[in-house]
Amino acid sequence: MPTQSRTLTDSEQAWARTRSYLREHRTELDLAAAREYAGTDRVVGSPLLARREWIPASPIPVGDIALEWSPTEALSSPADSRRSSVLPRRADGGQYETYSTAVGEIAAPAIFENRPTYRLLHADLAGRMPTLRFGLGHYFDSVDVGEAAAHEFAVAYRDGAVAPGVRAAITDPCDLGQRFANLAISTLTIRRDVDTGERTFLLHWRDPNKVGHAGGMYQVVPVGIFQPSGYAEWNVENDFSLWHNMIREFAEELCGSDEDHGSEQAPIRYESWDFASRLTDGVEDGSVAAYCLGLGVDPLSFATDLLTAVVIDGPLFDELFDGIGADNDEGRVLELQPFTTERIEQILAEVPMQAAGVAALRLAIAHLS
Repeated sequence: MPTQSRTLTDSEQAWARTRSYLREHRTELDLAAAREYAGTDRVVGSPLLARREWIPASPIPVGDIALEWSPTEALSSPADSRRSSVLPRRADGGQYETYSTAVGEIAAPAIFENRPTYRLLHADLAGRMPTLRFGLGHYFDSVDVGEAAAHEFAVAYRDGAVAPGVRAAITDPCDLGQRFANLAISTLTIRRDVDTGERTFLLHWRDPNKVGHAGGMYQVVPVGIFQPSGYAEWNVENDFSLWHNMIREFAEELCGSDEDHGSEQAPIRYESWDFASRLTDGVEDGSVAAYCLGLGVDPLSFATDLLTAVVIDGPLFDELFDGIGADNDEGRVLELQPFTTERIEQILAEVPMQAAGVAALRLAIAHLS
């Protein structure tokens, strides 16, 4: 929905209608886009694209993944300098400079900031030394390429018209040298009953009025871009941890904590943050298990997700998340669902699920049930 009261140009209105069409037909478009990459590996029956070295034979502890920092690696690619063919025009006839500018001025969600991120440069999760390498990026980097590419595909699919632009520059979405790739950490949260062993899990509905990506769809929870907690330079090094990023997302999406952790004034002290230390202590004493299941790329928007699952024993889960509210800053958290093959397949048949969520659920039920 347009976020301003001014009258939109015909071009802006057409752009907004296509963005709505993209949201309403996301699952259909995901499947259609995946067919364009018939020779690319998929993740367990989902539309999510991957390389063989991105999917480990069995889940690996998140803490076993080595993170490398490469701030001097080249930060340009063929798609980054190409202007999208679907950018609308303003009243003065001038074209919007970037896709993120169009979103910000025409249809900005509640949260839409160009915050610093860790840009994914290389991934190998199937070798003896699981490794992810990063440089510094920004959130709008992937919006200007991935969201624009999704919009271009939607126009071509709906209208049967070729929409050349940034999508045409990306011949292999899994080639991280062809585009900026921000990494989302998509975590499936599982509660384990310590008496019966029964497992249940959480799902999240993403409100299109609150989020800029995949609004109206269901997803595992929590999910967040791998990024520093704030703009201050010290956060880049202090927050360079998959587990700490996941902890912040647990606090924000399941406990309703504010995203402002005071890190503009001083780095977060995770060891003295009670919520963080209880989760970390749980990993050490066995009441929490955090696994990486793999990595994949959405064929429509090129969103890149690290698929993870965190299993938490019932007593600790209930203590930490006693205040889970149905509504949060990004949508609505559903009640706990049975973690069974039957229930998962029923959900996947009934609701529109992000490709990363489909992949995470099927990998988890195959390895962790």
